[in-house]
Amino acid sequence: MIRTRRTHHLVLCAAVALVALPGCTGGRWGLWGRYGSKPIRAIWVTRWDYKTPADIARVMENCKNAGFNTVLFQVRGNGTVCYRSKIEPWADEFGGRDPGFDPLAVACKEAHKRGLELHAWANVIPGWRGKGPPSDPRQLYNAHPDWFWRDASGRPQPFGWYCSVNPCYPEVRKYLTSVMKEIVAKYPIDGLHLDYIRFPNEHNESYGSSAVPDYPRDPRTLALFRKATRKTPDQAPAAWNAWRTQAITQVVRDIRKMVDRTDSKVKLTVAVGAVPEEAKRNHFQDARTWMAEGLVDAVFPMNYASDMRSYAQRQQVWASMPGSSAVVMGIMFDKRDGGQVTAQVDRAARSGAHFAAFAYNSLFERTDERGRPVMDGQSASRAALRKRVIPHIRYLASS
Repeated sequence: MIRTRRTHHLVLCAAVALVALPGCTGGRWGLWGRYGSKPIRAIWVTRWDYKTPADIARVMENCKNAGFNTVLFQVRGNGTVCYRSKIEPWADEFGGRDPGFDPLAVACKEAHKRGLELHAWANVIPGWRGKGPPSDPRQLYNAHPDWFWRDASGRPQPFGWYCSVNPCYPEVRKYLTSVMKEIVAKYPIDGLHLDYIRFPNEHNESYGSSAVPDYPRDPRTLALFRKATRKTPDQAPAAWNAWRTQAITQVVRDIRKMVDRTDSKVKLTVAVGAVPEEAKRNHFQDARTWMAEGLVDAVFPMNYASDMRSYAQRQQVWASMPGSSAVVMGIMFDKRDGGQVTAQVDRAARSGAHFAAFAYNSLFERTDERGRPVMDGQSASRAALRKRVIPHIRYLASS
């Protein structure tokens, strides 16, 4: 069934090319940047937004009716997944077990039925999140404890937020690429969306008043760095930062090569920090290089500024970025004023045409086991946001 869908894409793409219609150029299918002419109106759907096939169908229907054309559907959060994998265990959101259906397969079917693009959204570097270790012995934290960050004293990251795998290790990069390959090879996705493709080293809650340590400082990582530079991190801090930055970029390169070899129709996109210099300096995320080298088809800057001036300044930085990657401006919808959100959507549409909403649950209620909306303290603000913003997105969709 999956291969049939892909065969259908290839045949249709060839037919469109014969009559020189837009939307299928450069060998890729869809809306994106140099590969198409239509604006991208995307929305992030988190792994907490669905439990059943009916939930997924409802999500896709809501997204379609709201005027979106691209759904970023989260399927990997912390070394556990929301699809039938031979590599990683089921997510805690499904009780760590097969729910009797494949959420990603259902999402592809329901999205394509409605003419939506479906992009599998995966957190890359986080390997676990919880108040304690996972109970499943197959989970990364138990299966490969040596892959996780340790500080200079040999202590692992504290529990409470994301515990991360070490991209400085070649075998970790190979493993992460294999996880992404399983998604690309098995499912008829239109895109693979990489999130947390950086060092998630900013969260202080787990450390109390202490600063986050300079990860990773385990002996093997230090030996690899010394082999490459003949220095220690303290002797060459700039080189140490550059080396860690290169490790993240190598993950992107490896996944790019894998996608091109596995299914070249699939677009590779990345969620990135809103200020590229800060993201590189603090989290070793070098989006400028990724765009310049053509490693990604689109970047999604998380431009979550609440004031219009900061939002516009950040947008201008990305608009002037060299490279052929599309820029899809990420906009914060959660707990925001409808007028403000509409203004930011409108500026994105006028300036670069592409935008992405964070997130689905900011506009729509989740549902219970009977498919009924779960009303909560944000329901009134969601209703107000829908009333103000959705008509504008629909207008953009029809124009």
